[in-house]
Amino acid sequence: MDVVEEHDIQDKPTKKKTKKPKKQPKPPHENGNESMIEKTEPEHVDPPAEFSFPPTFSVSEIKNKQRRHLMFMKLKQEKRKQKVAMKKKKKKERDALGDKAPPKEVPKTIENQRVYDETTVNPEDEEVAFDEGTDEFSAYFNRLTNPKVLITTSDRPRGRTVRFCNQLATVIPDAHVYYRRGLALKKVIPQCIARGFTYLLVINEDRKVPNGMVLCHLPDGPTAHFKVSSVRLRKEMKRRGKDPTEHSPEVILNNFTTRLGHNMGRLFAALFPHDPQFVGRQVATFHNQRDFIFFRFHRYIFKNEKRVGMQELGPRFTLKLRSLQKGTFDSKFGEYEWVLKRHENDVCRRRFNL
Repeated sequence: MDVVEEHDIQDKPTKKKTKKPKKQPKPPHENGNESMIEKTEPEHVDPPAEFSFPPTFSVSEIKNKQRRHLMFMKLKQEKRKQKVAMKKKKKKERDALGDKAPPKEVPKTIENQRVYDETTVNPEDEEVAFDEGTDEFSAYFNRLTNPKVLITTSDRPRGRTVRFCNQLATVIPDAHVYYRRGLALKKVIPQCIARGFTYLLVINEDRKVPNGMVLCHLPDGPTAHFKVSSVRLRKEMKRRGKDPTEHSPEVILNNFTTRLGHNMGRLFAALFPHDPQFVGRQVATFHNQRDFIFFRFHRYIFKNEKRVGMQELGPRFTLKLRSLQKGTFDSKFGEYEWVLKRHENDVCRRRFNL
């Protein structure tokens, strides 16, 4: 039985699997059916020219965070494209009209939408001229006194505040820096008056950072208290010029239009000598914008007859007026002309004081 089975197995032919060749489809034109061309070719769909959202579309309705962010970026990109296209369209219309084109629209800003203040100063007003001739700064503007400034700090100042005071002394001519040594300001003021100082400037600090300034005009006041912010010393500034020279700088006062702002401008102007030395080409700028006073110190360079370059020398800082007090510094019994109210400008953001 075993032999027979072996013989049978050997006689059986082995079947090999052969791959059948695939039938290639005949081209449709041979069958005479031309309509098959349209079915076999993929349909070509033109992409939409602009991606647009429905008018009632709201991104906040999308629950998925990633999807919501993606749709927000697409919506933002679409608005940007529409804005650029509108600008190009308006420019083409203006070029086509030429001289007959309408004037450009002035963009609305907080400055040009400012609410008119009744205390805005007219330089030609007789009342303003009379007040200027009789106020505390009249002796300076009549050239009867020369400014002399004493700069000091709060008790136990840190290194950054001391460096800030030393750099202020290089900006203001005839300024002297003295350490406080724990003396009260009421005791410091009589000593300043006896030594012929016309200003007392006190820099306060909090957590090793200058955050306040008291500017007292001597001997009759007034006294202004400012909040100091955004202080940058010379070493912290990029592309600054060389250290300032001892020449008296020019002074620029911008946007001090109201009665209070006019007094602040005269307060800052009396810090510097009457006649600037133009040889030094140095400018101290007090720029008022939205009741923030920005201080910058520059040197201008004449490149040619038409071009002028500017170099910032530093330091730079920002002031915010907190209060204006009559007379010299007196925190208990002093009479205040003006005090900042914290929620005064919440009702109308376009109303300013300076």
